[in-house]
Amino acid sequence: MSANKKQKTALWGFFQSLGKTFMLPVALLSFSGIMLGIGSSLSSNNVTTLIPFLDKPVFHLIFTWMSKVGSFGFDFLPVMFAIAIPLGMARENKGVAAFAGFVGYTIMNLAVNFFLTAKGILPTVDPTILAGHNIKMILGIESIDTGILGAVAVGLIVYYLHERFHTIRLPDALAFFGGARFVPIITAVVLGLVGLIVPLLWPYFATAIRALGQLINGAGDFGPMIFGTGERLLLPFGLQHILVAIIRFTEAGGTMEVCGKSVSGALIIFQSQLACPEVHHFSESATRFLSQGKMPAFLGGLPGAALAMYQCAKIENRHKVKGLFISGIVACVVGGTTEPLEFLFLFVAPLLYVIHALLTGLGFAVMALLGVTIGNTDGNIIDLVVFGVLHGTATKWYLVPVVAAIWFVIYYVIFRFAIMRFDIKTPGRESDTVTVEPTAEPTTSATATEKTATAVVGKSGYNGAAILAALGGAANIETLDNCITRLRLSVKDMSLVNDAALKAHRALGVVHVNDHDLQVVIGTQVQSVKDDLEALMSNRA
Repeated sequence: MSANKKQKTALWGFFQSLGKTFMLPVALLSFSGIMLGIGSSLSSNNVTTLIPFLDKPVFHLIFTWMSKVGSFGFDFLPVMFAIAIPLGMARENKGVAAFAGFVGYTIMNLAVNFFLTAKGILPTVDPTILAGHNIKMILGIESIDTGILGAVAVGLIVYYLHERFHTIRLPDALAFFGGARFVPIITAVVLGLVGLIVPLLWPYFATAIRALGQLINGAGDFGPMIFGTGERLLLPFGLQHILVAIIRFTEAGGTMEVCGKSVSGALIIFQSQLACPEVHHFSESATRFLSQGKMPAFLGGLPGAALAMYQCAKIENRHKVKGLFISGIVACVVGGTTEPLEFLFLFVAPLLYVIHALLTGLGFAVMALLGVTIGNTDGNIIDLVVFGVLHGTATKWYLVPVVAAIWFVIYYVIFRFAIMRFDIKTPGRESDTVTVEPTAEPTTSATATEKTATAVVGKSGYNGAAILAALGGAANIETLDNCITRLRLSVKDMSLVNDAALKAHRALGVVHVNDHDLQVVIGTQVQSVKDDLEALMSNRA
């Protein structure tokens, strides 16, 4: 492989790993949003007027508690990213990496505060000076609000320091500070210096982010379509989280004054408005990038595609694939997890996936044009009820079922026509028998794993031994991790990975990232599958 190709492969793998780390704070954000949404909506005048029973002190206290708990994820979002990135990317001593992430983020802000104080900018209560330098209270420290980008930078620096120094050996007199203990120490020094540079560089980054936001917003109603289509097109490569984070958490997603506080990012604006008692109507400029845009495809389109694929399956095979489609629809409509359905046609009909991406983007544009204002992150039925129905007709939630029904018909017609016209081998249309080539036997471990491939299924409901065998055995796996729906692995020898065997054991798809990294699409039970594999690997160690 050429040096240039190796560099591209390494960069691709790096961004995939980075995007994966976003899932830990984003999962908490989803939960926090639901807590905040239920608490704020059930205590609103609209709901208490409709249901007077809820207008009692005890319920008010419960709903206020829910709102307070839900606000945590948004109040401390940057520091969560600073911790999650080194935690997710570190290969060893993950706890140390996470601890160093918190240390680094805090010290960087202390150093920024020192610089601003030394320059005479702080202390001050002048709102003009504070706004001009974007100074806010961060973890009790007056500092420049670098938002998610600052936190990501801290996380990456800490990750690099951790990988470089977590095994360092110091002279005997300083040996106590060596190894993993040295990571937070070197982090404190390096991020302390970085904090002195931040006030000099941040204005340029802020200008670039604002320019990106102006570009997206300047596209008008095509802005949401570009975002929605781009997010779907990046999903097969695991890179969609980068785009999503930029829109949700930075000025590219807009900036707005909410309850006397300037906030940036589409999701942050929405959640700030949700928590602000003075706001009675959500901002269309923010929600157009959020849940509402996904709902036409998630609640209508993909179920329509699933019905088309089911009806196009051979009659004798329909009973075999019915459960696959039903579970995929439930995951999509209730959980907002689309990959179990998308990966049923992504690999056999990439053009259909491109059409799906365009229709998803079009759904974002249509919701924005109709003035729907439903926020949060998942685009599922829960978001529709909590952030739409419970907040009254001002959200125009009643338009969602109408548009979703139209998308259902469009997807159904397109998928049924394409499958039948071009004989696309969606589930249930394959040949009656599936031949699975045996994995080569490079090592004793791989051979032993092959012999246990007929073992009973694990707690995940999947045959972990068979999946491990199809991956070339425990000896072939160098790293094993997972995101929401996929196993993410590095293997020693990619030729030992048997794609057909993986699919025969219920994998929805296999993505070969490069010569050593791959992703196996499992679905919503991926965490349990990973746990089963780790247990099998530890037993064979």
